[in-house]
Amino acid sequence: MRSPRSRVTRLLSLFSAVALIAGLTACSSSEETDGLLIYNAQHESLTKEWIDAFTEETGIKVTYRQGGDTELGNQLIAEGASSPADVFLTENSPAMAAVEKAGLFADVDQATIDQVPAQYRPATGKWTGVAARTTVFAYNTTKLTEAQLPTSIMDLEKPEWKGRWGAPPVKPDFQAIVAAMLQLTGEQATSQWLAGMKAGAEIFSDNIATLRAVNDGQVEGGVIYHYYWFRDQAEAKEISNNTALHYFKNEDPGAFVSISGGGILNSSKKKDDAQKFLTFITGKAGQEVLENGTSFEYPVASDVPANKALVPLDQLQAPAVNPSDLDSQQVTDLMTKAGLL
Repeated sequence: MRSPRSRVTRLLSLFSAVALIAGLTACSSSEETDGLLIYNAQHESLTKEWIDAFTEETGIKVTYRQGGDTELGNQLIAEGASSPADVFLTENSPAMAAVEKAGLFADVDQATIDQVPAQYRPATGKWTGVAARTTVFAYNTTKLTEAQLPTSIMDLEKPEWKGRWGAPPVKPDFQAIVAAMLQLTGEQATSQWLAGMKAGAEIFSDNIATLRAVNDGQVEGGVIYHYYWFRDQAEAKEISNNTALHYFKNEDPGAFVSISGGGILNSSKKKDDAQKFLTFITGKAGQEVLENGTSFEYPVASDVPANKALVPLDQLQAPAVNPSDLDSQQVTDLMTKAGLL
């Protein structure tokens, strides 16, 4: 029997989904244009930079609707062939994989595919990587030395880490990490790790809250994506001043690099312009927005290097993961069974 907390969480999720659908159904007047419509689950500031640069170069108008990976992915699946969206952008791969499995994506133009190395896009050609972020363990430098850090993310389920680390299980970011763990280690090992997390980890609302708790010494470490730390370091260091980042490397599940995706809807009536948008953001100008901007996410295409502050992608020693096989539904089921959702 599900716990009362689990039932409440599911009800809150349902209410949120209903509110989102209602909001998405009501088009603002700015969307009633001849331009492209993006369902945007990427960070709004980054997508705005891409849109502005694309429109300046091409003259093509672009509007967007903002939401989360899972919410907008489910919205597209519910809308099916009647969706008004032309392009779908996400922070992580599982939502892209879900929309792909529903048969809703058109093929990406070869010109775009040629700009993106194979490890940063699915072999199907139904969508492509547009940016990336890596999993890290942020730790409090007054509480842990480098010698005391976990060798693998899988170590965190062990009793000696009970009460010493935290993460945000409700966020699609973290669920993408679990999806990679599932693909790399299998259901039994992932379920065991989630059970250990339930028993021993502190639960936070998001990556920022996790990093803040590490910085304040509430926990010794936390599993987050790298760019939250780098963004704060580039500003006032309010939530990262007492912390450093540990990269698991060695093809560990904790070295997972999550691919942000871009795809074109089969139902789009503006496929040519949509293809141009994907080609642009994976091209040199679009990827330089990542290199030179404030997102601190990784470029993945057109041989554009990462921001100089970041560890280069080819030094992360990330595990090989097929982004089209990241199973968000199975992850949700396993995390619900473990009592984390």
